[in-house]
Amino acid sequence: MGVSRNSDPNQDGSDEQQKRSEIYTYDAPWHIYSMNWSVRRDKKYRLAIASLLEQYPNRVEIVQLDDSNGEIRSDPNLSFEHPYPPTKIIFIPDKECQKPDLLATSSDFLRVWRISGDEDDSDSSSSVELKSLLNGNKNSEFCGPITSFDWNEAEPKRIGTSSIDTTCTIWDIEREAVDTQLIAHDKEVYDIAWGGVGVFASVSADGSVRVFDLRDKEHSTIIYESSEPDTPLVRLGWNKQDPRYMATIIMDSAKVVVLDIRFPTLPVVELQRHQSSVNAIAWAPHSSCHICTAGDDSQALIWDLSSMGQPVEGGLDPILAYTAGAEIEQLQWSSSQPDWVAIAFSTKLQILRV
Repeated sequence: MGVSRNSDPNQDGSDEQQKRSEIYTYDAPWHIYSMNWSVRRDKKYRLAIASLLEQYPNRVEIVQLDDSNGEIRSDPNLSFEHPYPPTKIIFIPDKECQKPDLLATSSDFLRVWRISGDEDDSDSSSSVELKSLLNGNKNSEFCGPITSFDWNEAEPKRIGTSSIDTTCTIWDIEREAVDTQLIAHDKEVYDIAWGGVGVFASVSADGSVRVFDLRDKEHSTIIYESSEPDTPLVRLGWNKQDPRYMATIIMDSAKVVVLDIRFPTLPVVELQRHQSSVNAIAWAPHSSCHICTAGDDSQALIWDLSSMGQPVEGGLDPILAYTAGAEIEQLQWSSSQPDWVAIAFSTKLQILRV
């Protein structure tokens, strides 16, 4: 199965074997680009995946693992057409199932979709419908494509988007209105992440990580700038369990830079065990010192950063490595089931027990 662990040799081998086989695969009818876990407690093992097709109509599917037979299945009633490939897809961060079952996607615009009739097991009535199409550029029918977005867990009516037009836009999805739109960077903004109710960070083609506080919109704090000129930062992960830490990826680079926002400009550690470009990062939702990284070397690596402050001779090694069948483009760690990580490579979605 290709999972290797630096584990205690005294562990019971059979237990290890059983754990190792906990890998489930779904083969989509197209190349998968964006993907994410459902958050609701009553929807275990449910994920959304979206296509990467070089045409206007793309597809989104909602799939679920059937525990009893180990099959991941797509519900045809919950599969829908989407304009352009979604750059990101997120289910509403509503663990306790207090709110409608919503899914958001970004491409030319931010769209919010409502899933209905998925409460029971009867397939007949389930459907997905477009609830809101949110266009932040009122002056024009053209828009700077949205590169990414993040849904605020502490205040789920807020979604922040990042765009190639250098802006970040904070939406109130209940009012379907823009709360704030600000020019965040000098060049395209590639990713955005919330760090609390009114605090978010973004990364850009200008090579910087910037932190914004909505109480003081005129200012931002530069946490890091890539050392070489013209090295865009493409992904950002903010550690939910310990908001002092964030991680970022440099375009076409095999290293992951981990930052401590109390000490700007100097990475606290650089993770350098990937053999080619890193595409995705995910902090553990339940532990402040674990992070998963994945890339073009087909590897998903889990790291223990508890020794982050002390320099490690020769650099840090991952504690777990998984080799997939192709370049891993997407990675998500389930917040409601923290034992599970999902990866996407080529047309395959895999969920792995970690």
